[in-house]
Amino acid sequence: MKKWVITTVLCSSLVLSGCVISVDGNGDYKHSSSWQDSERKNRKHIAKLQPNTSYEQILSSMGTADFNEFYKTNEDSYRVLYYRTQKVESDGVTTKEECTPLIFKNGILVGWGDSAYKMINE
Repeated sequence: MKKWVITTVLCSSLVLSGCVISVDGNGDYKHSSSWQDSERKNRKHIAKLQPNTSYEQILSSMGTADFNEFYKTNEDSYRVLYYRTQKVESDGVTTKEECTPLIFKNGILVGWGDSAYKMINE
C-alpha cells in the first residue's frame, strides 16, 4: 500500500510540474506564457531607452532581437532591431507588426517605434 501511495505522489508531481496557475489580487486566474513574459520584458526595457545608447549596450541588456535589418547609405549605416512587444494574431508566429523597431545609425540608438522607422525610410 505504501509503494502505491509513493508511486501516485511521484507520478502526480511529474504530471503537475508544468502547470502554473497565477491568481491576481482580485482573485482572478491569469494564464501567462513565455511570449507574454517576453513582450512584457521588452516593453519594460524599451520604456527605459535613452537616445545615443550604443548598439552593444542595447543588445547586452535586451538580448537577441526577433528580427534584424542592416543597410548602408553613402555616408551612414543603419541597423534595425525588432523586439516583440504586442500580439496581433494568436497564430504562434512572431511578425514584424508585433514588434517595436529600434533604429541605430552608425551604431548609436537614434529612435524607436514605427514613426522613427518611417522617418529613416523617407
